[in-house]
Amino acid sequence: MATRVKICGLTNLADAEAAADLGAWALGMIFYEGSPRRCSLEEAQVIAASLRRRVELCAVFVNAPLDQIVRIGEEVGGLSMVQLHGDEGPAFCEEARRRTGARVIKAKQVSVPADVRELERFHVDFHLVDAHARALGRAGMRGGTGETFDWGLLGTRRSKVPLILSGGIDAGNAAAAIAAVHPYALDSASGTESAPGHKDHERMAALFAAVREADALDAAAAASGIGQPA
Repeated sequence: MATRVKICGLTNLADAEAAADLGAWALGMIFYEGSPRRCSLEEAQVIAASLRRRVELCAVFVNAPLDQIVRIGEEVGGLSMVQLHGDEGPAFCEEARRRTGARVIKAKQVSVPADVRELERFHVDFHLVDAHARALGRAGMRGGTGETFDWGLLGTRRSKVPLILSGGIDAGNAAAAIAAVHPYALDSASGTESAPGHKDHERMAALFAAVREADALDAAAAASGIGQPA
């Protein structure tokens, strides 16, 4: 199965359209005051009006009140996913799904095996794993660190919930990420930027090319039986 790509941290229509043209599965717009990639409501509405029929549109929140999540979803229009990147619990995630009608991505910062096990309590539509900002000496950040983490920690994962891999993903490490984790999707924010909130279209194109190449190599290996159980 082809690895999907979610481009996150979008703040303007030009970057969103470029990502969609390259084949993005999902576009992430951040509604968190503490993020340098925060998207304005007005720009999110423009992006949604233009692209809602072409891609999955995802609103990203960090410990936002449920009423705020619902209100923003209604005001933006066309949102198909909500990403919860804070300390939200399983019940909160389920209520967010019920009240917005959107699929839910529960994100978790990972630095030890217990973080992976903790995420498995969430019976949502997607799990997203990211580098742990505190472990990187960047306490207070919620994603967008530009750093990877030890993907070997995911070897203990048993959940069947589709996995989205984030944390410093770019063209240079996409193939290694796919080979190591075989995620449902890769998520890139800082790895495809020229500056926070502003995409570098060449870096985005390079990421998509790297993903296609890695998927082709995986498919060829599977067809030839290389690396398959005897």
